[in-house]
Amino acid sequence: MEDVCTTSITDAARLVQLLKIDGYCATNNIGSSSSYSIESRWNVDGYDWEICIYLDLQWSVALELIFRSRSRTNNYVRANLGCRLVDLKGILTPSEQKTVSGEFMYDSHHSSKLMLMKRCDLEASGYLTDDALTLECTITVLKELPVQTFPVKQIPMPAVPSSNLHEHFGELLQSEKGVDVTFLVSGQTFVAHKAVLAARSPVFMAQFYGQMMEKRSHRVEVKDMEAAVFKTLLRFIYTDTAPDFSQQEEEVITMAQHLLAAADRYGLDRLKLICAGRLAGGNDVNTVATTLALAEQHNCSELKSRWVMFIVKTPAVLDAVLKTEGYKHLLASCPSVTDLFVRGRKKTKRK
Repeated sequence: MEDVCTTSITDAARLVQLLKIDGYCATNNIGSSSSYSIESRWNVDGYDWEICIYLDLQWSVALELIFRSRSRTNNYVRANLGCRLVDLKGILTPSEQKTVSGEFMYDSHHSSKLMLMKRCDLEASGYLTDDALTLECTITVLKELPVQTFPVKQIPMPAVPSSNLHEHFGELLQSEKGVDVTFLVSGQTFVAHKAVLAARSPVFMAQFYGQMMEKRSHRVEVKDMEAAVFKTLLRFIYTDTAPDFSQQEEEVITMAQHLLAAADRYGLDRLKLICAGRLAGGNDVNTVATTLALAEQHNCSELKSRWVMFIVKTPAVLDAVLKTEGYKHLLASCPSVTDLFVRGRKKTKRK
């Protein structure tokens, strides 16, 4: 069961006194003037109060509460006056209590008259004995408390999980639900969603939603690309996840080279940079010429500059690269790059 805390937001000072009036019959000659009263001075909550008792106010017994101090806060002081008749002999139970409330400032506000009982009813009630009348009066002053501040119970919110959007798209690709295009790549078929491909690749956007012939086609042949490379490309498009390039095997380097070309072909700049970053590492003279050819053909200027500087740095490395099969391909496809080697070789010989 939850614990319940009770907090007081108001407080009150209260004083109860019995006021006995002897010689009640002598008040018969007072008349109905409201200017004559019997006063009783009180101090409640540090304030001075006065109760005025009118014994013949329009043939009734009435009371009035008057404030005789100044407010400590310059605000109104809220108070009420309660009164009932009591029998000191204990024969009669107290009468019904009547109350009157008010807001008080110094010498500016009195309470409304509290009409206790008509004189004729009083004299027949039994509370008037031996020409004496006893009133039980209560003054209650509402005390001002500081504004209560209740701290909000802090309910810990669950941690926001990492985005799993890529997982959903990966499942969509794997499930083949809703596919609307089939690719034929090196004798293998792959199905996909045109909208997903177009959202990720400007080339696919133009191919399927532009003026190209494949716009209405549901079957597309991809030439000059291996099936494994296209499969990896599709997975990146759907999940934004590149293959693990941390290994040093030749197959990893080859995949990075082919995937860089595929990424450039379809305008996937992020994948292209990932592949270029992998090919920029290591010092394999057997693959550097092929990588340089890729960098030149696919506009990877940073990758190109990095490997040129590595090759021409020492005569030994330059000579080793010039003997590779990759250099022959580079010589045929990118003669401007091989010119850099020739100039670099002349510089190293002069040194």
